[in-house]
Amino acid sequence: MTGLKTILDTLEPAADGWRGTIPETWLQGRTCYGGLSAALALHAAQASDVDLPPLRSALVAFVGPLSGTVVVRATRLRRGRNAAFVQADVEGEAGLGLRATFVFMAPVPSRVDHRVEAPLPFAVPEPGAPTQNGHPAVRFSQNFDMVDDVAGTGPAEWRRWVRLRDRDGLDPAVELIAVADCLPPAALKLIGGPAPVSSMTWQLNLLDTPTPPRDGWWLLESATDHARAGTSSQRMAIWSPDGGRIAEQMQSVALFG
Repeated sequence: MTGLKTILDTLEPAADGWRGTIPETWLQGRTCYGGLSAALALHAAQASDVDLPPLRSALVAFVGPLSGTVVVRATRLRRGRNAAFVQADVEGEAGLGLRATFVFMAPVPSRVDHRVEAPLPFAVPEPGAPTQNGHPAVRFSQNFDMVDDVAGTGPAEWRRWVRLRDRDGLDPAVELIAVADCLPPAALKLIGGPAPVSSMTWQLNLLDTPTPPRDGWWLLESATDHARAGTSSQRMAIWSPDGGRIAEQMQSVALFG
């Protein structure tokens, strides 16, 4: 099993970017797991400029399949006094696979401090608690430890504690984005079993600067209110073990079943 840190550390300089390899143990069907391809893009974006402020938002489009050798390129779109916009592309043998726009923004003084409290809905796993690694046929999931909230979810909702099994030395934002896409599409619960699915777009908004969580755990939640004509829109959230909601997300998912 090749850890995320090893994948990042073995990237080699290429024309205007970096060249690396997607291990088969990180595949999701015929393509790279979306959290890994987004983590590659964020890593390149962070390295594209000096003294970037913290990551605030990510807009990701999953354009096509990625596997084998990939090239990652990052380009500054704009940098102002407080915010920087960086575009990152991940290309494979079949062409462009992922395009992301990352927004890095420093905190600024504001009279507004409005937060809707969202209590932690599922207790943090105790040390030594039994975990799972996803379905054996879903290769990327073997890189994570997981604990499901079996009793507390609705008919089109997932809730799961997730942590990378090999996470030492990772930038917290890169670790978070690698974990954040780990849940199956919530609409799969409505289908009632395995079916071909594909994430198309993904937006992640950070509500706070991520820090390495206790024992590596992040709580992920995903729910869909609308699924028809082969597409689903799902809203998602991430909590840290201290009970703070760290991010909000939204995804568009194609359903082929």
